[in-house]
Amino acid sequence: MAIRDIDDLPKNAANYTALTPLWFLERAATVHPSRKAVVHGSRTYTWLQTYQRCRRLASALAKRSVGAGSTVAVIAPNIPATYEAHFGIPMCGAVINPVNIRLNASTIAFLLGHSQSATVIVDQEFFTLAEDSLKIMKEKSQGHFNPPLLVVVADEACDPEALRYALGQGAIEYEKFLESGDPDFAWKPPQDEWQSIALGYTSGTTASPKGVVLHHRGAYLMSLCNPLVWGMNEGAIYLWTLPMFHCNGWCFTWAIAALCGTNICLRQVTAKGVYSAIAKHGVTHFCAAPVVLNTIVNAAPEDTILPLPHVVQVMTAGAAPPPAVLFAMSRKGFRVTHTYGLSETYGPSTICAWKPEWDSLPPDTQARLNARQGVRYTTLECLDVISTKTGEPVPADGKTMGEIVMRGNVVMKGYLKNPKANEETFANGWFHSGDLGVKHQDGYIEIKDRSKDIIISGGENISSVEVENSLYLHPAVLEASVVARADERWGESPCAFVTLKPEVNKSDEQWLAEDIMKFCKSKMPAYWVPKSVVFGPLPKTATGKIQKHVLRAKAQQLGPVKLSKL
Repeated sequence: MAIRDIDDLPKNAANYTALTPLWFLERAATVHPSRKAVVHGSRTYTWLQTYQRCRRLASALAKRSVGAGSTVAVIAPNIPATYEAHFGIPMCGAVINPVNIRLNASTIAFLLGHSQSATVIVDQEFFTLAEDSLKIMKEKSQGHFNPPLLVVVADEACDPEALRYALGQGAIEYEKFLESGDPDFAWKPPQDEWQSIALGYTSGTTASPKGVVLHHRGAYLMSLCNPLVWGMNEGAIYLWTLPMFHCNGWCFTWAIAALCGTNICLRQVTAKGVYSAIAKHGVTHFCAAPVVLNTIVNAAPEDTILPLPHVVQVMTAGAAPPPAVLFAMSRKGFRVTHTYGLSETYGPSTICAWKPEWDSLPPDTQARLNARQGVRYTTLECLDVISTKTGEPVPADGKTMGEIVMRGNVVMKGYLKNPKANEETFANGWFHSGDLGVKHQDGYIEIKDRSKDIIISGGENISSVEVENSLYLHPAVLEASVVARADERWGESPCAFVTLKPEVNKSDEQWLAEDIMKFCKSKMPAYWVPKSVVFGPLPKTATGKIQKHVLRAKAQQLGPVKLSKL
C-alpha cells in the first residue's frame, strides 16, 4: 500500500543526494583554503592541501583498480596519512579498515584475510608487523596467496633504516604513491548512503570475527552530532590523543572537517605531550579513555604546564570513568564530558548531558552524576535498559539491572560475514550492547558492568565498576580493576588488581593489601570487599582499556580463595 502524502513529488538529482561526510572536506577547502588543517611535528597542511592530497590518494588507488567493493587497511598511529585515508579511501568508493597497531601479527593476518584488504597502507614503524602478518597469510594460503599492494608512510620521527628496509622489500613510499594521483581527481560520492564507508574489528578472535561495518549515512550523522552535543565551535583545535583506528576516532576524523577545525596529530600519547600541545597549539578539545585521563592527572610536575591557558574540553568514553578521576580533572581546569558507546554505534552515542542546576552541587556529587552514561545522542533514536529475562524496559529506579539497548541511524549495518552474530545482536529490533546497567529516575542510564564482568558471590551480583570506583578513592591507588576469582565458600569473590602510585612505599605489600581491604569495608557492603589484592601494572588494549580477560586468566591461575574469613 502506497504511503499517503499531500503530494506526489518525486526525488530527483536536484533535491536528493546520499548523505556522506566526504563533502565536508570539499567545503573546508573552499571556505578556509589556507587555514591549518593537519599539524604533525614540523609539518603543516592547509585544508586546500589536505583536500588535494586526499584526491591524489583516491586517484592513485583508483588507477590500481581499488574502488567499490574493495577494502584498504591502514596500520598506522595518529599521523596525517591516517587522517587523509579517512577521506581518500572512500572517495574512490572503497572502504577504510583502520587496524589497531597494538595487535599481534597473527591477529592482523586474520583481519587482513577476513576483510580481503587489497591494499595495505602502513607506517614505517609497523612495516615489519605488516610483513609478519602477510607471511602468516601466505603460509596458510596453500599457494593461493595474492599479496596486497603495500604502501609505506615515512616519518622523520622514526629510524630511517626501517624505511629503507620497507622500500627494499618492494613497498611504495606514500608520498610517491600520492604523486602518481591527480590532485583534481573527480571523485564521486556514494550513490547510496547505505554504502559502507568503514570496517573496524572489535575483537580478533577467529571463532567469531566482529568486523563492524559502518555506512556513509551513519558517519555523516555522527560527524555532525558529536560537535553538536559537545558544543564545539567552528575552527576548534583538536588534539589526536584518541587513536584514529578506534571507531574512526569516534567520527571526529570527519567532524573536524565539518567544523573547518585544526587537527593536531600526536604520534605517541604522553601527559607531557598533551600539556605541551595545549600550550603550543592552543588545543581546545581532545578525547580520551579514562585511563589516559588518569595519567594526565597523575603526571609528574615537570611534565605538566599548569595552570592551563584556557579551559580545555575533554570527552571521555571507552570505560566507566571513576568519579575520583573526573573530580581531579575538573580541579586542573579540564571540563570533562562523559559519553558512552561502542564500535557498533560509531563510537559514543549517549552523553551525560550536563544540567545547569548541577552547577551549585558539591564537586564530589557533580563527579558522581557525571560518571553516569546519560541520555541518547540527538541522532540516536532510541535508548533503553531492558530486562535480560523478559525483554521489557526496567523501572527507572536506579537499582533494577538490565541490558543497555539502542536503535536508530547510528547503529552499524552489521558484522561482516557473520550472520549468527548479527541475528543475536539485532534480536527483537534492538542492538544489544552486552552492557548491564540501570535507569535512574531522571532517565539517565548508568553502566554497572559488562554482562561477562559481573561477579556472582554467594548468589548475589556484585558490580566490579562500583568496587573499582571505591578503590580509586584510596590515596595509594593509581589504577584498579576488579574481576571474579573462584572462592571455595562463595563460588566467586572480587579480586582486585591494583597499580600503586609511584611515590608509594611498596616494601610491605601485605600491609597495603590489608589497608585497601579495610578501606573498602568502610565504603561498601562486606560481600563486595575484594578478598584478594594483587599489585602490579595492568594489561591494556591499544585504546587504553584494561584487558579484563587477561586479569580473569590471572585470577584463574591464582586458584580459588580458600574458605574465606567473611
